[in-house]
Amino acid sequence: MAVDALCSPLGPPACEKDAKALQFIEEMTRSADAVQESVLAEILSRNAQTEYLRMYNLDGATDRESFKSKIPMVTYEDLQPIIQRIANGDRSPILSSHPISEFLTSSGTSAGERKLMPTIQEELDRRQLLYSLLMPVMNLYMPGLDKGKGLYFLFVKSETKTPGGLMARPVLTSYYKSNHFKTRAFDPYNVYTSPNEAILCPDSFQSMYSQMLCGLYERKQVLRLGAIFASGLLRAIRFLQLNWRELAHDIRTGTLNSKISDSDIRGCMARVLRSDPELANFIEFECSKENWERIITRIWPNTKYLEVIVTGAMSQYIPTLDYYSGGLPKVCTMYASSECYFGLNLNPMCKPSEVSYTIMPNMAYFEFLPHDPNSLTVTSDKLVDLVNVEVGKEYELVITTYAGLCRYRVGDILRVTGFHNSAPQFSFIRRKNVLLSIDSDKTDEAELQSAVDNASVVLNEFNTTVVEYTSYADTKTIPGHYVIYWELLSKDSSKFPTQDVLEKCCLAMEESLNSVYRQGRVECNSIGPLEIRVVKNGTFEELMDYAISRGASINQYKVPRCVNYTPITELLDSRVVSSHFSQRLPHWTPERRR
Repeated sequence: MAVDALCSPLGPPACEKDAKALQFIEEMTRSADAVQESVLAEILSRNAQTEYLRMYNLDGATDRESFKSKIPMVTYEDLQPIIQRIANGDRSPILSSHPISEFLTSSGTSAGERKLMPTIQEELDRRQLLYSLLMPVMNLYMPGLDKGKGLYFLFVKSETKTPGGLMARPVLTSYYKSNHFKTRAFDPYNVYTSPNEAILCPDSFQSMYSQMLCGLYERKQVLRLGAIFASGLLRAIRFLQLNWRELAHDIRTGTLNSKISDSDIRGCMARVLRSDPELANFIEFECSKENWERIITRIWPNTKYLEVIVTGAMSQYIPTLDYYSGGLPKVCTMYASSECYFGLNLNPMCKPSEVSYTIMPNMAYFEFLPHDPNSLTVTSDKLVDLVNVEVGKEYELVITTYAGLCRYRVGDILRVTGFHNSAPQFSFIRRKNVLLSIDSDKTDEAELQSAVDNASVVLNEFNTTVVEYTSYADTKTIPGHYVIYWELLSKDSSKFPTQDVLEKCCLAMEESLNSVYRQGRVECNSIGPLEIRVVKNGTFEELMDYAISRGASINQYKVPRCVNYTPITELLDSRVVSSHFSQRLPHWTPERRR
């Protein structure tokens, strides 16, 4: 089969099943434009009689020209009244000719309140198809994964129902509770240590405890560790730090902690539990050490890589992951959202800074809005088709899905890094929208992340890293100022950064911010000195627990890089151990105008 374009130097496809999957990727990406044209025609044809398409007088047309001339580009706010009608029980074909099967909820931590994204039953097949392509690609670069197992910390969230009776839940909960996952065929290249019963338990403590216990029992069989986001894997390590004594006790005695009350978990764990004093002694020996550097490879010595998302804001976690894993490769396999699954990484062993996702043209109809942060008006005539994007340029992703979303702005900003055949490859840059603003300044997530990265360099000589951070625009002071909350990890408690060092970190952050911000500090005095508030260890875990208690999904949770909800800022402020301000003004000179 013609799969050479995807073969790594390590060898050919691992098996015939992999060869077919790789051939499918080649076929789709070689004919990306034709596939896109077919996808759009199919979507418009099947949804021709929906209220939404009739509203714009598409009159059954399925060609691109009619679609682009008549259908507007929209945001969630534009569609919210229609979505609410469906949620309230209107079963007429409003967006899709196929019945809306459920709503997939956004995590509520990327931008504002949780959104309800309508989906249809067949979308599960489409998601499963993308999942089925991941391991065939991975096997090219990492042979032998059929000789062991994956320890993946996966979780579900209990569902809610809309007034009209439809389920509303995160996309991963929907997938894990589907037969696609629960009754999946055995695949020697994709075996988990965690039983389904543990993954499907809605109690996060019981789920994490049982998944960790299984992973410890099978520590020598584990070849890869993972979670959805990097923060999720670090939360698992923190869980081990807090609970290793109880876990070791269960392993020593062959009994299960009484806190685990879920009957399904207790039933499946009865098949796993056994008395193993030697393993219990080993866990106690390793986990009782003060130094947890390389703890992942100490506990799971055969681990070849970590599978976690470390792009975008998640790149913040790379130094901490390196500390706990000894620098194991960090693999990002796919790019997806609640609205749609988009594509996969065809070079999964690349550095995190080089991750690019190849858009699979069969998943939806994709358009791209050139990203111009200075533009005040956005019109649909600027949208570019999938195969016509330009390398090096940034775009906002716009999708048309089988479930009825038409020209919907996802809000992700992507940069084109190249092409695989005729399908473009993108790096994820950030979520659109400004995080911080005091006056005329506007600081987005990527800029804030860069400022934190630059300030973190000051901490290197003190063996200290920023484990987690968020921010807040404090407008109670006059002038207002940026507040950055830092949780620090010091590998040498005798060398913890001093007041002077942390004040230098404040200045380093300000030097990294844009000229409008620095002008506000230097010339206009419209912005006060940046403040770093160091919080107690474990504070951001408490923040996550709070978010989960209010309905966030443990799988999809991402620490908000800006907070303005009073209970959250009060929680953070109650954990502050020290505050530090810039003692000098950042560099700024007037820009010359031509």
